[in-house]
Amino acid sequence: MGINSPSDISANLQIGPTDEGMVRIYVEAEGGIELPLDFDPEEAEEIAEELRAAAEAARAIGQKPAPKPKKR
Repeated sequence: MGINSPSDISANLQIGPTDEGMVRIYVEAEGGIELPLDFDPEEAEEIAEELRAAAEAARAIGQKPAPKPKKR
């Protein structure tokens, strides 16, 4: 499965600070999957920058007109 592969799996996402000074991204998916991901604040800021860049790129893709069909 890649980034462009559709999926029917649903999940809940929580993001917040831990009591140890880390930033936790907590993913809970169907089937009892729980995935706590801890990052130091600098890593979390890098992830936030990547999310912003991806959102900007996705927005640009969404604004492009659909390609015209080729004439035969």
